[in-house]
Amino acid sequence: MKPRRQKFLRLGILGFCLIMGIWLINLNLTLQAAAKKPVDALFVLGGSITREIHVAELAKEYPQIPILISKGSQDPCILLIFQRAKTSLENVWVEKCADSTFGNFYYSLPILQKWQARKVILITSPTHLPRAKWMAQIILGAKGIWVEPDIVKEKGIPGNRENSLVTAFDVTRSLLWAIIGQFYSPQCAEVRRLSEVNLVEWKAKGFKCERQGNLGY
Repeated sequence: MKPRRQKFLRLGILGFCLIMGIWLINLNLTLQAAAKKPVDALFVLGGSITREIHVAELAKEYPQIPILISKGSQDPCILLIFQRAKTSLENVWVEKCADSTFGNFYYSLPILQKWQARKVILITSPTHLPRAKWMAQIILGAKGIWVEPDIVKEKGIPGNRENSLVTAFDVTRSLLWAIIGQFYSPQCAEVRRLSEVNLVEWKAKGFKCERQGNLGY
């Protein structure tokens, strides 16, 4: 390699490291400031109806902030849970595009950003750790969103089971997405308010909820 080309390469690497260093310092300051703010969104990772039962009760403590349930139970099951808990439906949104834990964050981040969320309670289960927590801290944290995990104990076996290979793979692509996501924001076409769910139509079609929900369906 020619000396001039080597010089430009070194300068390029140095410049990249400098930019990344400044970004990381600024991001850390942003996250520390966000940590001191009040909670402004509840974010539920799908995989167990127990999490939805929990957030329906937790929502009573935060009546004014929005709730996002990413690829959770069938819509009528979630609706029945909130109706049983006598919790308002107006601030509850369901997202149905995700098909994995990575997808939960991939599709939900733009929604949380649209809500201008800066401090989020992440609701998941012990069997979803540490992967879900690390992914949230990487993907949401890269956008200046502080994450506080709320871990819900399960009855039975939830949909999320951990192993080191899956954790390593998901953490790696989360790190990549933390960079790519600075320039691209995906959109999910299957996002709706829980209050828009038509229970009569669902009853006509038929649906089934997890037994742990004790919903009678």
